[in-house]
Amino acid sequence: MPEPATRPRVVVIGGGFAGLFAARRLAHGPVEVSVVDDTGVHLFQPLLYQCATGLLSEGQITAPLRRLFRRHANVTTLLAKATGIDPALRTVTAVRPDGTELHIDYDYLLVAAGVEQSYFGHDEFAPHAPGMKSIDDALSIRRRVLGAFEMAETLPTTEQRRPWLTFALVGAGPTGVELAGQIHELATHTLRREFRTIDPAEARVLLFDGGAAPLASFGTKLSDGATHTLQRLGVELHLHTTVTHVDAAGLQVSTAGGSSQRIDARTVLWTAGVAAPPLASAIARATGTGQDRTGRLTVQPDLSLAGHPTIYVAGDVMSLDKLPGVAEVAMQSGLHAAGQILGQIQHGRTTGTRFRYRNLGSAAYISRGQAVVQAGPLRMSGTPAWLVWGLIHIGFLTGYRNRAGALLSWLTTLTLASRRELVFPRRDLDTGDEAFTGTHPPGGPASSPHTDDTP
Repeated sequence: MPEPATRPRVVVIGGGFAGLFAARRLAHGPVEVSVVDDTGVHLFQPLLYQCATGLLSEGQITAPLRRLFRRHANVTTLLAKATGIDPALRTVTAVRPDGTELHIDYDYLLVAAGVEQSYFGHDEFAPHAPGMKSIDDALSIRRRVLGAFEMAETLPTTEQRRPWLTFALVGAGPTGVELAGQIHELATHTLRREFRTIDPAEARVLLFDGGAAPLASFGTKLSDGATHTLQRLGVELHLHTTVTHVDAAGLQVSTAGGSSQRIDARTVLWTAGVAAPPLASAIARATGTGQDRTGRLTVQPDLSLAGHPTIYVAGDVMSLDKLPGVAEVAMQSGLHAAGQILGQIQHGRTTGTRFRYRNLGSAAYISRGQAVVQAGPLRMSGTPAWLVWGLIHIGFLTGYRNRAGALLSWLTTLTLASRRELVFPRRDLDTGDEAFTGTHPPGGPASSPHTDDTP
């Protein structure tokens, strides 16, 4: 009796929007799917800043990949970090959590590895100015922001408190604007009656950007509206300004006119710039694929790699037609790439169907009752946009429990000005160092010393 034919093996690298939507579509096809991800969870990144400021818990913006695919017997989830591929042998090399190497065979490969924070060639800024791309990043930022208020409460003079109550954010795109608004809201609403020595409302929130306006990608009208709202809130905008140095005690900035200024701020957060992960360069070397200036992989119109019709790239790590790195592009490209793979399997040849992105619009939250939304010719701001923003994000959250939990948290914060998620780790999540002293506690994990382990 002949053995049954083996179904094609598809490996999906990454469990973000592109990887999730691709794997969901592949799960209904005649294939065996392996989803390789180094966190094992799907993260709703657009709300990461709300986790960082204690409005939402990490559980409300994440969903375990294993749970999402529990009803699909042909989908396997592997907790590992992909580090390279061999197109000739059709294998993916990955590293397990314990550091050992894993080799995964594939017939078709879909790379949806996302991007990392970029410091524009100044990686030495990273220990002092964390980015926000993962749950670990969000919890580290929560530690720094909430810890700064706690430190200020213990200090005897205004001069000593001032740097701890100064929050500097680098980058005035959606993430920077949303995070600035949430820190201001945290200080003026949530914490206003929590302290005895300090007034949290005296906190300064500074937003730096080399461009001419915040939320520049939203167009002049909405950008001007965002500028007015931020200024009314008291967020200090520093435009046409570049950051030239960051250390444990603050940052140095340079204006377009050439002047330089030192700003004392014990909390500096980096919300500008992205770069492809090292995996992208490894794939480029292995396949002869080009990369753009941020390291993203150049793809064919159908999202495949030139000369490699069984390898597709989707989401933020792909470079095509200057498409933005937003969730909608990731979702749609993941679905398209999965459809191309299934088409090859069903028809025995590449379909070469061009990927066409349908722009459904963008939205950004500024503060309670204030947001901006653009969708085609529609431009909205203020309370109507804020309500639309909420509906959009609730709709795209993964899972009923996450949607219900997020909605309840928002309503509680809106009506009672309280946030449940105000607990923060005393130890730095990357180094294991104590939050305020920069030292290792007895029995604590050893790590390389950092120059800045303060919040």
